[in-house]
Amino acid sequence: MAKKPAEKIEFTYEGTDRKGKKVKGEIFAFNDTLVKSELRKQGINPLKVKKKPKPLFGGNTKITPADIAIFSRQMATMMKSGVPLVQSFDIIGLGHENPAMQKMIMDIKSTVESGSTFADSLNKYPLYFDKLFVNLVNAGEQSGALETMLEKLATYKEKTEALKAKVRKAMTYPISVMVIAFVVTAILLIFVVPQLQSVFDSFGAELPAPTLFVIALSEFMQSYWWVFILFIGVTIWFLKNLHAKSANFRKQVDQLTLKLPIVGEISTKSAIARYSRTLETMSVAGVPLVEAMDSVAGATGNIVYEQACRVIKDDISSGTQLTTSMRSTGLFPNMALQMVSIGEEAGSLDFMLSKVADFYEAEVDNLVDNLTALMEPLIMSVLGVLVGGLIVSMYLPIFQLGNVVG
Repeated sequence: MAKKPAEKIEFTYEGTDRKGKKVKGEIFAFNDTLVKSELRKQGINPLKVKKKPKPLFGGNTKITPADIAIFSRQMATMMKSGVPLVQSFDIIGLGHENPAMQKMIMDIKSTVESGSTFADSLNKYPLYFDKLFVNLVNAGEQSGALETMLEKLATYKEKTEALKAKVRKAMTYPISVMVIAFVVTAILLIFVVPQLQSVFDSFGAELPAPTLFVIALSEFMQSYWWVFILFIGVTIWFLKNLHAKSANFRKQVDQLTLKLPIVGEISTKSAIARYSRTLETMSVAGVPLVEAMDSVAGATGNIVYEQACRVIKDDISSGTQLTTSMRSTGLFPNMALQMVSIGEEAGSLDFMLSKVADFYEAEVDNLVDNLTALMEPLIMSVLGVLVGGLIVSMYLPIFQLGNVVG
């Protein structure tokens, strides 16, 4: 069995520079001997070197798309300010609060120092840097305009992450409220209803049908609540795995999502915004349309539009205009088609794609706000029916007893 390669460890150090001034900092290395050697190369006399202790509760060890967006903006700022590439890695990496992100940045730095290009070093992390990111960095390095490409990547990442956050907000809000409604209902059925049931048993009178139904539901929840939770957990796990492994299932889900009222409109305009923004970024970088469509397909976030991008790529490679091919898919509105057509004819495709992306990003923002406003009264109604229905059902016997006594 192959031996697992050693990983660099984060060390903290204290020492003195050439002027005798005390300095301290953090550095990644395989062991403390290499740390001291590296510090001496930098003109620092190491006095104290030790492993950096791990955070008490583990810290953040997951690299998120937001981390990559921030990294892109920081690199763009550093490069535009004239800071050398390797020094930029040091400044950003050592100052990052996420240990996983910090380690990755320092590994990228080591790869670049060993003679690899920035693009090649990013290629080692396909989970975090997609083909679009790597291709644009490579184009920047080849053309000598790396800082410009990094700035465009930073803007692209920030806008796409902002768009994703808006879509997540639209989907998460109603789901979270319904989960709360379920939890409240379950608490009433398991803890409150049995207390009232013991009171009703002392009446010795016949209970109304709604009350009997709620009591039966309460008894079921008390006995089989674990079955209900297990069923929900297994269902979520099954659907999540099916979505990850079955392209056909993903396509059916995405097709259904596009047809839903309001949510479908948000998904459609979100996909068009991502399509336009990604294609605009690739166009500015000088990437040919045929090559760009692979990155665009993966960025749309919907398998229906992803497959449409593959068709567009084939059409363009056979000589068809971009606008004509987009129109043949039947997925793009007339406004987007007209603006792309004008861009093709005027030779300003990247500018017009940017305008299309701006327009649909603003549309998604407005739709999310409208959805939130529409969902609030609907959710309140559902909560009222669930919770109010339970309360009324349980108080019906008390009302009837009051009438008899009266």
